[in-house]
Amino acid sequence: MRAFIFPGQGSQSVGMGAALAGASRAARDVFDEVDEALGQNLFRLMREGPDEELKLTENAQPAIMAHSIAVLRTMGVQVADAARFVAGHSLGEYSALCAAGSFDLATTAKLLKLRGQAMQQAVPVGEGAMAALLGADLALAQKIAEAAAQGEVCTVANDNDPSQVVISGQKSAIDRAIAMAKEMGAKRAVPLPVSAPFHCPLMQPAAEAMRDALSYVIVSPPSVPLYANVTAQPETDPDTIRNQLVDQVTGMVRWRESVANMVDAGVHEFVEIGGKVLGSMVKRIAPDATVTGIVTIEDVEAAAKEIA
Repeated sequence: MRAFIFPGQGSQSVGMGAALAGASRAARDVFDEVDEALGQNLFRLMREGPDEELKLTENAQPAIMAHSIAVLRTMGVQVADAARFVAGHSLGEYSALCAAGSFDLATTAKLLKLRGQAMQQAVPVGEGAMAALLGADLALAQKIAEAAAQGEVCTVANDNDPSQVVISGQKSAIDRAIAMAKEMGAKRAVPLPVSAPFHCPLMQPAAEAMRDALSYVIVSPPSVPLYANVTAQPETDPDTIRNQLVDQVTGMVRWRESVANMVDAGVHEFVEIGGKVLGSMVKRIAPDATVTGIVTIEDVEAAAKEIA
C-alpha cells in the first residue's frame, strides 16, 4: 500500500521547477496557472531568485505547493489510482488536498499566499523564534518547553520523528530552551532560520485569517483520505478538513504519529512528491518502509515504471 506525502517550508530552493518545466508541458501549465491566480511572476522567482525573496513565507508556501503539483501532473497519475492516502507537512497539507482534489490549483495558491502573509504579520520580526531539538523525543521536548516558558509561549510545533522535535514561541523563551536543552537530555538544540514562530499560540491572528478565508472556498471530499497534521488520523469530511486547517496554524504538526498510523493502516511505501526532505524522517519512524522522493524529470521517469 502506498501513500503520497508532500513537503513543507524549507524545501524551496532557487532553480526549483526550471528543468521540469523545460521538459514537461504539464509542469509549465501548473506554473502558469499559479502565476495567473496570484497576479505575480512566482515561477520566475522560483527559477531565478533572489533566494531571500523566495524564502519569504508568502512566496515559499505557494512555490513549494506549485512545484509539488507540477511534479504530480508530470507523473500523469491519478492520486486515487496510485495511492491509498495523502499527507503533507504543514503547508504540504494544502498540496496534499490539492492533489486529492479538495481544492483546485488556483484556490490552493491563493490560500497559501494569504496563509504566508498572515503568519508573517501575526508576530513582529524578531519577537518569535523556533529551534530543533535533536536527540529528543516528544516527551523530553515538552519538558524542555515547559521549563523554558516561564510565563511566555514555548510549545512543541513539530513532532517530526523519534529524534527530532521542533519548538516554537517567544524568542526569549526559545533562547532559554536552547540553553537548557543539553542539560535536560537532548543531544543538541539548533535555532532555525525562520521569520516567524509557526505552529504555536502566537499564530492565533493567522488562524483567524485562515478561518475567514476558508469560509469562502469550496472544500470537496478528497479522492483518498488525508492524514491530518493536527489529529494524525485519516479524514475525508470537508467541514472537518476546513476546521483542521484552521487548527493547524497554531497546533502541533503530528508528523511522527501520522507516518506511524499510516504504517499501521498497511502503508509500506511513501512517495514524496516534489521534495526529498521528508524521507529521512519517515525512515527514522518506519525503518522498513520504502521511501522515494520525486523532484526531477529523471525521478518522474524512474517512478513511472513503478507507479501505475
